[in-house]
Amino acid sequence: MSDAELIIGVKISGGLRRIQRVNEMKTHICLAVLLLTLLAGCASGGEVPAAPTPPPAETAPVVTAPMETAPIETAPAETPAVLPLAITAAPVEGSGQVFLYGEWHGDPVLYATELELWKGYYGQGLRHLFIEYPYYTAEYLNLWMQAEDDVILDELYRDWAGSAAQNGDNKAFLQAIKEQCPETVFHGTDVGHQYRTTGARYMSYLRENGLEDSAAYRLAEEVCGQGARYYSGQDDTYRENTMAENFIRAFDLLEGESVMGIYGGAHTDIDAMNYGTGEVPALAGQLYQRYGDAIQTVDLTQVPRRVDILTVNGKEYRASYFGEQDISHFSDDFVSRSFWRLEGAYADFKDCPKTGDVLPYHNYPAGVEAEQVYVIDYTQTDGTVTRSYYRSDGNEWNGLPATEEFTLP
Repeated sequence: MSDAELIIGVKISGGLRRIQRVNEMKTHICLAVLLLTLLAGCASGGEVPAAPTPPPAETAPVVTAPMETAPIETAPAETPAVLPLAITAAPVEGSGQVFLYGEWHGDPVLYATELELWKGYYGQGLRHLFIEYPYYTAEYLNLWMQAEDDVILDELYRDWAGSAAQNGDNKAFLQAIKEQCPETVFHGTDVGHQYRTTGARYMSYLRENGLEDSAAYRLAEEVCGQGARYYSGQDDTYRENTMAENFIRAFDLLEGESVMGIYGGAHTDIDAMNYGTGEVPALAGQLYQRYGDAIQTVDLTQVPRRVDILTVNGKEYRASYFGEQDISHFSDDFVSRSFWRLEGAYADFKDCPKTGDVLPYHNYPAGVEAEQVYVIDYTQTDGTVTRSYYRSDGNEWNGLPATEEFTLP
């Protein structure tokens, strides 16, 4: 995940980009997820090509941080206390398969789902887990998997400050993998996020162990350079292409091993163009061009958490619930918002008057199509919940496809 993982937007009224006050209290925030990488929502400093752990002769001993480093207080190493989505691992038939899963970085339900999926693949013999982190971050995680404490993980957690990766659910997810799937090998394929912190420390660690001439050192140095280039101009096209190149290099070196991968949902749609610029195929599409049907993808962000029944304007509707987003970091008045899609409701509300407020599609946790109706509950800091209704008429705001708020009859 990247330092630029989340960008702040606002609910827009009358074409003005400003934070609105509704009923003197309601601040609408548009959380636009920049799905460049974990936990989703999650990296920072540049993405890195993933390569296998160096040969035994070049593998350095595990060296942990000084013991005076204070531990990070987060959730214990156990399955997150949330129910996962009802999705199971696909059967692994043959070799060289890639099972890609798209996430919304920082979502505890998706962490729980990904843990269950990985346990399913792990039980079928898979050991290689590809993640949206730089190469050197994954290598540190591999060192941590062999360590008796969490000192290495705590250091990484500090490095993730300001990104979606620095949350207790993500840390608990990683701890659960260590506890329940101890032979897991992580492969980081993003550009060099945290190249000034994690990247520099990893290269220093290799030098201290006499490995400055190793394949690991050369790759870490390359990935740090990728990070520096990406952050010099936030070039999303470069990042997507580099992420694909890093993935291909790491996967090919596994010589036929099947793998599971966890990436932001914007990277896992075979038919999509890259987020941000839309100039090149997304990661999954580039992998599909090379490996064909060996690539199997599921965007977990598009799977409803459950189906509720909501009564709107006196009529009951099936409502697909897509979860709750934390927006407390971007609003003084609101802590979260929850999303439902009213199924088959567009005809009932297409003529309702609009308020003038818009919410671009990229704020939604699931893909939005024309002629859909959404219910969004905004929860204020005092616990008050304000409900808003939006529909997608196929219109745009400033070149962005956007939903528009309407009022009930």
